[in-house]
Amino acid sequence: MLDERTVLAFIPIAIALIVSPGPDSIYTLTRSISDGRTSGITAALGSSSGSLVHTTAAILGLSTLLRASAVAFTIVKLLGAAYLVYLGIQTLRNSEEFEVTPESTTYTPRESYRDALMINVLNPKVAIFFLAFLPQFVQPEGAVSVQLFMLGVLFASLGFVYQALLAVFAARARRVVTERELVKTVLRMASGSVLVGFGIKLAFERRTTA
Repeated sequence: MLDERTVLAFIPIAIALIVSPGPDSIYTLTRSISDGRTSGITAALGSSSGSLVHTTAAILGLSTLLRASAVAFTIVKLLGAAYLVYLGIQTLRNSEEFEVTPESTTYTPRESYRDALMINVLNPKVAIFFLAFLPQFVQPEGAVSVQLFMLGVLFASLGFVYQALLAVFAARARRVVTERELVKTVLRMASGSVLVGFGIKLAFERRTTA
């Protein structure tokens, strides 16, 4: 079990990392503005589910494989980069993105969840981050796997709360920021470009061996 001091030390560091801009939060904002609060919240849930996948992988030692094997890291990295670029291009090409009428919804909540989950899971840097970050708060005398899982659940929960809040605020501002065609076009171009940019950045990330 986790003691109080460990939790109190873990939470502020986790929050600082969670609020750093990344493809997960950008995607949640995109879905919230384009398709509404429900799609945004399910995207947030997808990202948090991805964190649990990485936690499980770290416990099972799969993250160690990504860190040790250049081939495995490169394969997962390129898959993740290609998926981000694909989503970005879809956003850029979809002229109905950020429409506010119900009939123009482009992504269902299930699709938003799926894509957010894949964005998170297919990022090997996140996998290695979990392997390097979570063990720093584990007490060796306790059950290591249980502690790792609890820390992962706590991190995923904090991440969901933050992204869900983003989704709610973005959805409330949805009609205001998409009243004008120019604003919708700028938002669509910016969101798509950022997702493509994250994908390209991920493709050129180097594997850390330390």
